[in-house]
Amino acid sequence: MTIKEIQEEIIDEFSMFDDWMQRYEYLIDIGKSLPQIDESFKIDENLIKGCQSKVWLYAGLNSGKVNYTADSDAILTKGIIALLLRVFSNQSPADILETEIYFVDEIGLKEHLSPTRANGLVSMIKQIKLFALAYQTKH
Repeated sequence: MTIKEIQEEIIDEFSMFDDWMQRYEYLIDIGKSLPQIDESFKIDENLIKGCQSKVWLYAGLNSGKVNYTADSDAILTKGIIALLLRVFSNQSPADILETEIYFVDEIGLKEHLSPTRANGLVSMIKQIKLFALAYQTKH
């Protein structure tokens, strides 16, 4: 699936909920399904700066596609990073860098987060793109 198709799928999923309490619950459920990160990746250099909670993000390149793994110590943040990984994992560095991320605004996520969580979301996306840039540069 392309990044655009995945974003559309997420927008469709979130449109099924009437209010933000249901959407928060769904986000928390998504976070629970986040694959366990290897403990060896839970180091300071993998912590995302600018997040109120701890978020570890690690990336590897496999067959020209970037694969991300992440974890957070906060349940809502875990759901947010799980959504981002769903969008960006297993995509080429070029696609990750060229794609406009619009699902966040479409589902109203940013406006329903506290300012510090919204900043953290921006930091997560920035870090995801920095990994993609690093892998694109290596090619």
